Amino acid sequence: MAVTERTVRRDVARLRDLGYGVESAPGPWGGYRLRTGKRLPPLILDDEEALAVAVGLREAALSGVLGGDQAALSALLKLRQVLPPRIADRLGEMDAAFAHTPRPDEPQITPAMLLELATACRRGERAHLSYRDRKGKATTRDVDPYRLVHTGRRWYFVARDVTRGEWRTFRADRVARIRPTGQAVELLDPPDPVLLVSRSVATGAYPLCASVRLPLPMDQALRLVPSTVGTHRPDGPDATIVDIGGPDADGLARYLLSLATPLRVLSPDEVREALLRRTRDLSAANGAPPCSRRPPP
Repeated sequence: MAVTERTVRRDVARLRDLGYGVESAPGPWGGYRLRTGKRLPPLILDDEEALAVAVGLREAALSGVLGGDQAALSALLKLRQVLPPRIADRLGEMDAAFAHTPRPDEPQITPAMLLELATACRRGERAHLSYRDRKGKATTRDVDPYRLVHTGRRWYFVARDVTRGEWRTFRADRVARIRPTGQAVELLDPPDPVLLVSRSVATGAYPLCASVRLPLPMDQALRLVPSTVGTHRPDGPDATIVDIGGPDADGLARYLLSLATPLRVLSPDEVREALLRRTRDLSAANGAPPCSRRPPP
């Protein structure tokens, strides 16, 4: 390698300082060998590698391919904070040029806004949030950011509404702007963000909510009715009570019939009556016709 032994020893010492595991063996057949370290050493990436990693993390965060956790988003946030300006500028250009194809009924959220919200959650200070609700009404409020939650369909921003004094969920694609105030806050007794989003998605946006009892353990009930559709609580070891939101009693009855499993509607009465009405109609429409008898020969 055209270097002195002193240079090799110095380089090996530097690698060990950085956290790389380097084993040494004396003798004529000895030398140095890299081994798996006990802690993660720093990565040395060139410009193209750093850009590739950033793009991969961004796509993983936007697609939710890693599930509900925020590992990809958190790693991307840390990486972008240390990217040289020349690479950060290129990544920004790619963000502006790339477009995702959302589901027909779902708007997109830009990577830049997703990172702004993640930064607000990590910063630990109050922020001004510009937001529009499902009716398109624009509001501005002070919030204490807490977490981002991905449901597999959308990103939700969980924060404490300072004026109302309550924890809220905000659809991330409806956030127009978020600006830090510089006021540090300490979040006391924060909620489970995933459970809060699940409840909001399942029942918060609907005018009517039904409570039903499924004769299934919790794990089976969750497979039948996802947490984004209903909120679950066990009713003994072999049954689960699920709260499900819907547009009206008839719509809820249609959904409950589609589950194709025995169930009992606990409330409200209008959903129970709509379900009974639909089952009676189905029974009448599929009743056996009167038997026709041939006259005896």
